[in-house]
Order: sequence, then C-alpha cells, then structure tokens
Amino acid sequence: MGKIIKGSRIGQDLRFAVVVAFFNEQITSKLLEGCIDGLVENGVKKDFITVVSVPGSLELGVVAKKMAGSYKYDAIICLGAVIKGETSHYDIVANWGAYSMTQAALDTGIPVILGYLTTENEEQAEARSGGSVGNKGYDAALTGIEMANLMKTLGNTER
Repeated sequence: MGKIIKGSRIGQDLRFAVVVAFFNEQITSKLLEGCIDGLVENGVKKDFITVVSVPGSLELGVVAKKMAGSYKYDAIICLGAVIKGETSHYDIVANWGAYSMTQAALDTGIPVILGYLTTENEEQAEARSGGSVGNKGYDAALTGIEMANLMKTLGNTER
C-alpha cells in the first residue's frame, strides 16, 4: 500500500463557522455546546469561531454555502435536529437539508460538516446530544478539525 494522508485533530490557527438551527433548540443548544467544547479542547481559539443561528435545518445549507464561499473559514460545521413526526415533512427536511449542506462543500471546496441529527424520536435526539450516545456536536467539531487540516495538507488552492 502507498502513502496514507490523514488530517490531524490539532485545531490551532484554524477558523470555523458553526451554523446552528434553532428549531428543536432543546437539542441543538446541546449540540452547539458540545461543538464549541470540541473545538476549544482541541486548540481552536474562541475568537476563531463564528456562530450563526438559522431558523431550521433546511436553512443550514444556504448559510453554510455563503460562509464557505467567503473563504474566511477552514470548515463549516452545521448543527440541526430533525425529529420524525406524523407527516412526511421529516423526509423532506432530512434529505434536502443533507443534500444542500453537501452541495455547499462541493461547490466551494470548503468542508461542510453535518452535525445534523435525524432521529425517530426525542429520546434518540437526547441520547445523541450529550446523553448515553455522546454528543454529536462534539464529534462534528473533531471531524471539522480533521477535514480542515486534511484539505490544507492536500493543498486547498481555493484561497
């Protein structure tokens, strides 16, 4: 096997935008707390973190693309919680939200991290936002750091 290239999890001198949906705020506020903790604990300066609040998870993608397109950030971390209800609205938000965030990354070359819960119920969302399964916001922070460093290693020439 040839060379394996991997991004480090040292966040020193990296800049992040965190875009958080305030719909399901009881969950997303915990994801945001976990994300900030993950960034700071791994060397990112608080002054290098910009947090933007959007109404819901469908709005994450367009704001992520705007932030990524500014080329001021090494990665964009999107946080949201889509909890299944009684209608098909869940499927639309879950699928199109994820698609729009992924498209923002592909369009700009800046990593856009999906710290985006799609759960069957509130109990699953609670478990993933600081409960028994951990905090997916924290995990998204680690992924953001790793991807930002990987893109630098690969020579992200978009800047």
